[in-house]
Amino acid sequence: MKPILFLLALIVPSLAMSQGKNFFSFTVTSIDGEKVSLSEFKGKKVLVVNVASKCGLTPQYEDLEALYEKYKDQNFVVIGFPANNFMGQEPGTDQEIKSFCTSKFNVSFPMMSKISVKGKDIAPLYKWLTEKAENGKFDAEVQWNFQKFMIDEKGNLVDFVGPRQKPNCEKITNWIEEK
Repeated sequence: MKPILFLLALIVPSLAMSQGKNFFSFTVTSIDGEKVSLSEFKGKKVLVVNVASKCGLTPQYEDLEALYEKYKDQNFVVIGFPANNFMGQEPGTDQEIKSFCTSKFNVSFPMMSKISVKGKDIAPLYKWLTEKAENGKFDAEVQWNFQKFMIDEKGNLVDFVGPRQKPNCEKITNWIEEK
């Protein structure tokens, strides 16, 4: 019995150390093609959303922008990640997506380059967001466009909200407003 406990005492801390990654460990590409270290967002609560232009939930861009405008001066940011994983609902190029978001919804929150949020070609950030083995919290496979992940000021995954829940739902606004 003692040898097993000894082995567990050695293994558990090493597993915790292998999960030393957090949101700020990643570098992504902006919709304009620039490298962005997510550590630039240290000290802010971050709402990460996979977005699409031709989805029934696309009007959520308006709600995301309103949420960003309301709280951006309170150490909060929305980051959009266009993805074409669901029925081809984001077929455009980065420049087409940017043009659509700014002209139709006046999006001013940071938008990143189109990525994959599930499957064999999943982006490393989304692998971390969706797999407990990576994030140390929970599994949260992306169900559809506009799934929302909440990241705290220290880069830790806090929670997520399903695609159909509005960005200004009570769960998200309470989280933003809590000190």
